[in-house]
Parts: sequence; structure tokens; C-alpha cells
Amino acid sequence: MSLLLTRRRTAAAVLTAALLVPLAACGNDGSDAEKDSAAGAKPSGSASASGAPAAELTVLAAASLTDVFKEAGAAYEKENPGTKVKFSFAGSQELAAQVKQGAPADALVTADTKTMDGLSAETGTPTVIAKNRLVIAVGEGNPEKVSSLKDLADTKLKVVLAAPEVPVGRYSKQILDAQKIEVKPVSQEPNVRAVLSKVELGEADAGLVYKTDAETAPDKVDAIDIPDAENAVASYPAATLKASKHSEAAAAFVAWLSTPAAQKILQGAGFQQP
Repeated sequence: MSLLLTRRRTAAAVLTAALLVPLAACGNDGSDAEKDSAAGAKPSGSASASGAPAAELTVLAAASLTDVFKEAGAAYEKENPGTKVKFSFAGSQELAAQVKQGAPADALVTADTKTMDGLSAETGTPTVIAKNRLVIAVGEGNPEKVSSLKDLADTKLKVVLAAPEVPVGRYSKQILDAQKIEVKPVSQEPNVRAVLSKVELGEADAGLVYKTDAETAPDKVDAIDIPDAENAVASYPAATLKASKHSEAAAAFVAWLSTPAAQKILQGAGFQQP
């Protein structure tokens, strides 16, 4: 009897141990999953909630997009957890030079189609995401009483323009030439934000900038509207860069710029529908 009892106890111990092993394993899996969830762990290269691949993107963008793209980038990151968007802002001609020199980036947004068209070998198919118009920026209160483009021809007025190779500078020349107005600027700046800064600081009495740029400094400058018949329309094309190491994620961001969510942000900043 003693031998039989011993055998029964041994069998029971073996059975108990066998049952406990999978239970312990299940307990460990649940604990690890909870830890991963609490830490926000995500597999490398996984997709975000919206389906866009998670990545760290570098977007080269025209200087006139500085404020609105910071807001848009934050909104995109919120919609796509795991994705980070870093912007590099400059004049479109400078961005084009960076692309041709092989600067590491994933997407490009310029303030004109001419610059983008010149980069067709380096970019995917561009899509216009917004439009803009020019205004005359003057000091707050318009102390020099500027009212039209013709006033900019007054040699007593300190006028600053963007350089002609810059999109806003090219648009400025276009509208002034069309009205046969000769302006002798005190300086020609590398981008539209530099033009705006000169007026803000009182170093210039007036300058031609995009409407959206003037709206970023309502307490420092006033914007004098230019009639549509005398104005120019600036188009903003966006495209992926063929050298991008995150082509799928870059394409998702460029596509997002045309969505209602992105358009609401752009138009809220004064940009027009594409």
C-alpha cells in the first residue's frame, strides 16, 4: 500500500506541474504586453493609426509657409503617432539648390511651379496644395499713406523687394512691369520673410509680400490690398523627393496636405484653395 500511495502522489505532482507551466507562461505574456502598452512601445516601421508608415520626415518648404506648416506639422503628428515632421524653411530658389546638391530630405513644397518644374528629375509628380496673392506691407498705421502700386515709384519712399530669382521677387517684378511702374528698391532680400522683417523693423517704408505673411505680424505692419487685375497668383506645389529614404511616408504626408484637415489649416492662415 505504501508503494502505491507514493506512486499516486508522484503522478499528482507531475500533473500539477504540467498544468502550472502554461498558466505561468500566459501570466508573463499578459504582463509584458501591459508593460509595452504602458510604455507606448511600437514595432519599428509600423503604421500609424491612419495607416501612414511611421517615420521621421524632413520637409523643405518655402519661407512663406513657416507659421502655417508648424501648425500643420503638429496636426499631422497628432493624427499619425510615431511620425515626426521636421521642416527646413528658406526661399524656394535656395531649397532647389539644396535638392540639387543632394541634401537629405523627403518632400519639397515651393512657392511657385517654375522652381518645382525645374526639379522634375529629383521629385515625384507635384500637386498644388494652396495659392496666395501679394499685398503691399507698410508700417503699422501706414505713416507714408501708401495706397497703391503706383506709390511705390516715389523715390522718397524706402521700398524693399525680394530678389528676382525668388518667387515673390519674380511675382513682384511681374506685377510692377505689367503696370509700367519703375521701383528702385533700397535692398533685394533672399526670401519674403526678410522683406517683411525690413518693414517690421522700420528699415523700409513698404515692401511687396504675400498676404499670408503680412497677416503674421498684424501689430507691426498693415497690408494694402492690390486689385486682382493688377495682382499675381502664387501657386504652392508639393512633391516627394526621389532620394527620400521614407518614400511611402513622404507620399502619405504630401497627400495629406490636400485633405480637408490640412486645407482648413492653410485657409485659416489666409491661403487660398488650390
